[in-house]
Amino acid sequence: MHAITIEEPGGPDALVWAEVPDPTPGAGEVVVEVTAAAVNRADVTQRQGHYPPPPGAPPFPGLECSGVITAIGDGVTGHHVGERVCALLAGGGYAEQVAVPAGQLLPIPQQMSVQEAAALPEVACTVWSNVVDVARLRKGETLLVHGGGGGIGTFAIQLGKALGARVLVTAREPKHAQLRALGADLAIDYTSADFVAETKEFTDGKGVDVILDIIGAKYLNRNVAALASGGRIAVIGLQGGRSGELDLAALMMKRGSVSATTLRARPLPDKARIVRGVREQVWPLVDAGAIRPIIDRTIPMADAAAAHRLMESSDHLGKILLLP
Repeated sequence: MHAITIEEPGGPDALVWAEVPDPTPGAGEVVVEVTAAAVNRADVTQRQGHYPPPPGAPPFPGLECSGVITAIGDGVTGHHVGERVCALLAGGGYAEQVAVPAGQLLPIPQQMSVQEAAALPEVACTVWSNVVDVARLRKGETLLVHGGGGGIGTFAIQLGKALGARVLVTAREPKHAQLRALGADLAIDYTSADFVAETKEFTDGKGVDVILDIIGAKYLNRNVAALASGGRIAVIGLQGGRSGELDLAALMMKRGSVSATTLRARPLPDKARIVRGVREQVWPLVDAGAIRPIIDRTIPMADAAAAHRLMESSDHLGKILLLP
């Protein structure tokens, strides 16, 4: 088969479409012939040499895909060759085939193509595990999503609204109309406005209950300032740095909390638990049309470098898909 390889970390041109050995399913795994794979910010970080795949994972980038099962390993039940699926991956999605633990498979949602479904597994599992499982967003609360125009952000807007929350987002102004159409109650241009002041004004001084943060250190204390009493910050990215000072007294006065998680390196049973939660609580919302994948464009997988350039420019809205 062919896959996107990274011989040396570097810029987008480090991504090379090359012939590699076909995968074989281990115990508890299936092999999926890839119809589409989605691009995530973590793939860019891996290409740069800062986010290596966990032990045992394929060396190729790609954290989610969709396709058709072509082989089944020992111990797998409930799946069959020819089944259409999408999958959460620890790596390997930028390829014509990938081996996947069976616990990380999801069915193709109703009324959705196999190609479209590639845009869902990583974002659905990331958003659900942080916003619902960890931060416990409830109906009537207010959710602030940083990076509202990306794949995570466009999904989080829709999930927050489906759960009965008010949703605020930070994003560049040209994306605001589309984000409001997805359900955002307030869109804040982070390049020209103070999101703390904007959220305080919107909430009549109360602040927000949950913040989903892709920025990290740069926003740490401002996120605390934007919190309501009892608020929860879920950090899932480090685009603004990994080290910063936290005013613990300010956090304590808010009776707030900060969680920080990654999904890729979690143990298989934990990933399978998250996938089950997504299937039980999120997939019915997708099937009902309350949540849909937002796809900016599709690009041939062999030209993954172009997809990474687009990702790094932040000029896209939603997900970028790669087609083998």
